[in-house]
Amino acid sequence: MLKKLSLMLCAALAMNAAATAETITIATVNNGDMITMKELSSDFEKQYPDISLKWVTLEENILRQRVTTDVATRGGQYDVMTIGTYEVPIWGKQNWLTELDSLGESYDVDDLLPAIRDGLSVNDKLYAAPFYGESSMVMYRTDLMEKAGLEMPKAPTWEFIRTAAAAMTDKEEGVYGICLRGKAGWGENIALLTSMSNSFGARWFDENWKPQFDSKAWKDTLDYYVDVMEKYGPPGASANGFNENLALFQTGKCGIWIDATVAGGFVTNEKDSEVADKVGFALAPDNGLGKRGNWLWAWTLAIPSSSKKTDAAMKFISWATSKEYSALVAEKKGWANVPPGTRASLYENQEYLDAAPFAQITLESINAADPKNPTVKPVPYVGVQFVAIPEFQGIGTAVGQQFSAALTKRMTVDQALQSSQRLVERAMRKARYPK
Repeated sequence: MLKKLSLMLCAALAMNAAATAETITIATVNNGDMITMKELSSDFEKQYPDISLKWVTLEENILRQRVTTDVATRGGQYDVMTIGTYEVPIWGKQNWLTELDSLGESYDVDDLLPAIRDGLSVNDKLYAAPFYGESSMVMYRTDLMEKAGLEMPKAPTWEFIRTAAAAMTDKEEGVYGICLRGKAGWGENIALLTSMSNSFGARWFDENWKPQFDSKAWKDTLDYYVDVMEKYGPPGASANGFNENLALFQTGKCGIWIDATVAGGFVTNEKDSEVADKVGFALAPDNGLGKRGNWLWAWTLAIPSSSKKTDAAMKFISWATSKEYSALVAEKKGWANVPPGTRASLYENQEYLDAAPFAQITLESINAADPKNPTVKPVPYVGVQFVAIPEFQGIGTAVGQQFSAALTKRMTVDQALQSSQRLVERAMRKARYPK
């Protein structure tokens, strides 16, 4: 009888806790690591039974639109936002984000990689915690490379990539030599093409904020991109972003894929990738000018200043970006699937290094990216694959649409660049640059 009463009491207490739990709403992107975070969040709810989680998982471009609108209008729709290295310093300066000053004694902020932490701080105050960090790299099929009689250098040139893509293409068999982002968006095709253009000697603006799309370097960049994608890329590439190209690579449709280093864990995962044991990695290509085409990014968790549930949100962010969370992912999913690119300790962990053949390339690429000196020539802005000004979100997407039109032959490369030059000049005049 006592046992029955005890069970009834426990059940009643559990129901009462559920009824009084504080619900925080988390907006995140539909990338594999975030889906894993959602899946494993039951561990958090066990630790914090007084906090309930509501998830809003969105495609990348839609997520950006919604969280930007919400934070700018102080809508208070979300308590935790997944945002990137571009937004954090801009929004932090505008007091749109809450400083992360209560992550707990065991959090170890000093373990965060300096390149990642610096991009998420304003006046040495942390405004977002990195869930994973990334640069970009070359992923390639080792079997197709061997069949072509070629060997991928650790540090390839763009010309070698062209040669290899041509040699690996077999359209009759449904194998395309190269897969690159084509989907329009400042965080989609523009992330790739801006990073790529840096290695071709291009830049968005000169020192006086004059747009530079009428330069030879930008024409060389876009000519190369459109040419290799037309000859060796998959059909419908203008609709392909990270997730679409990942699916193509995992199913054996791509010889070479140049994209985020975070993909390393996905393309080598035997459960999801048909080519998991046939993948090699190399640094992003260069063009002999001293800059490689690799970017710097972190998907982060931040608290909008409009949230009324800061304490609960802080606890969730501390859990999701902690060493303990990495250990949880390792236990449930394997070390190769731990969110990469955020903590120095991960790259000192031999279990991780043994399980992740892409680890050293990832770390080297992140450390080599230089947001303060991203281009061959001097620039007035900070940012590798983006320009860290509020206006970039709009102009980056608009330029991305022009470049996507060039890829689909709705306009020529010259027309796309001329149109980009005009629209960016107009936007910068309206924003009164130089300020």
